[in-house]
Amino acid sequence: MEVHFNPDLQAKLTQRATQQGRNPDEVVQDVVARYFEEEDRFVEAVKRGEAALERGEFLTHEQMGERLWRFLQP
Repeated sequence: MEVHFNPDLQAKLTQRATQQGRNPDEVVQDVVARYFEEEDRFVEAVKRGEAALERGEFLTHEQMGERLWRFLQP
């Protein structure tokens, strides 16, 4: 597979890879792998949230506001 980047992005990629002492291909593979891992975590979190909602486990807008207010207090 080949991926083509615009010149600015290519320069950033090359610079970052050089700073890390790595090959740009390795950096791209790591970035894409992390993207898919994060995407999987997000989808799973949404599914857990939907399941909780179906079980009736949720906070009202007011309850969430109260929790946030308490959290932000020193």
